[in-house]
Amino acid sequence: MSKKVVLAFSGGLDTSYCAKYLSETLGYDVYAVTVNTGGFSKDEEKELEKKALNLGVKEYRCVDAQEDYYNSCVKYLIFGNVLKNNTYPLSVSAERTIQAQEIAKYAIEIGADSIAHGSTGAGNDQVRFDLIFQVMCPNVEIITPIRDMALSREEEIEFLKSHGYEMEFHKAQYSVNKGLWGTSVGGKETLTSRNYLPEEAFPSQIKENQPSELEIEFKNGEIVSVNGESFEHPVYAIQKIEELASVYGIGRDVHVGDTIVGIKGRVGFEAAAASVIIKAHHLLEKHTLSKYQQMMKSQLSDWYGNWLHEALFLDPVMRNIESFLVDSQKTVSGKVFVTLHPYRFILNGIESQHDLMSDKFGSYGESNRAWTGEDVKGYTKIVSNSLNIYHQINK
Repeated sequence: MSKKVVLAFSGGLDTSYCAKYLSETLGYDVYAVTVNTGGFSKDEEKELEKKALNLGVKEYRCVDAQEDYYNSCVKYLIFGNVLKNNTYPLSVSAERTIQAQEIAKYAIEIGADSIAHGSTGAGNDQVRFDLIFQVMCPNVEIITPIRDMALSREEEIEFLKSHGYEMEFHKAQYSVNKGLWGTSVGGKETLTSRNYLPEEAFPSQIKENQPSELEIEFKNGEIVSVNGESFEHPVYAIQKIEELASVYGIGRDVHVGDTIVGIKGRVGFEAAAASVIIKAHHLLEKHTLSKYQQMMKSQLSDWYGNWLHEALFLDPVMRNIESFLVDSQKTVSGKVFVTLHPYRFILNGIESQHDLMSDKFGSYGESNRAWTGEDVKGYTKIVSNSLNIYHQINK
């Protein structure tokens, strides 16, 4: 019997090469798997299956992991208001980790001898896939033909042609990776430190110029309705917000950061839903959490985002931080009111029964109901004591 290899299959040139190479050159039975974390429609899934079978794989499977992706990861990115380097909502970093886990589960299920992926040796994804596979199925061999043989695009195309496989070999001007939590965009501009992506590089073009109002309701930090419409699962609320906000070109930017392999990298992205949701959620927290809850959350959320980016999602400390984040959301319930405009949005305000900006205790700069001027004089006297001593001693 031939050995079994599970191939992480996206349908692009690299994974198409891997499918053919693994079956015809190495003699494996190839089980191709696509994990849908919000990037594929039903029609696209059918096209991927057709392509995989035409490449000679023994079996193809598409795993719908959108709800699992939200439950195990995206939810905590919202709770933590996570933006890598205050910019990037970790669109690709997050989904690769979940995709790798689903592929590992499938490899265990079918008793695979090997797992393969089409990553090169130059990016973050190779680490994310390898690390998850090594932890979840340590006895399964990892095969990476593109990385190991340092193949050029031209060499891959020639191999496929010589093995009787024809596909659209035209290289798109921009590489696009779509998912539930955002779409990455790479091109010649992102290989520089100077240039921004042109308008046509972004998949969602501006179709709406007139402002519109958006109401997002949260319950314990999770979205329960959009413009009064309830959803079976928060995934579908996110998709609704993406539909409403992407037509304004909201959520576009270019992120520059430190890669896992030690170099600086730039990537363009558009993440309309993620951008609006994170900022709306953060505003609600400003009203409903204490000062020190917010301070601790900010620190732990930064660590959570960094470790997720660095492929350390399976470290148990991540579960510890998730427990903290869940507990912090007990009072994060209410409505946030947003106005959408071309390229931007305005957070107008919130309504919540947990709003700590209650006028029962005072109005900032206007009136004080829970203390007196004498209380403040005494407080500032005590607080200033240590500073007075320091500055008197060290004149």
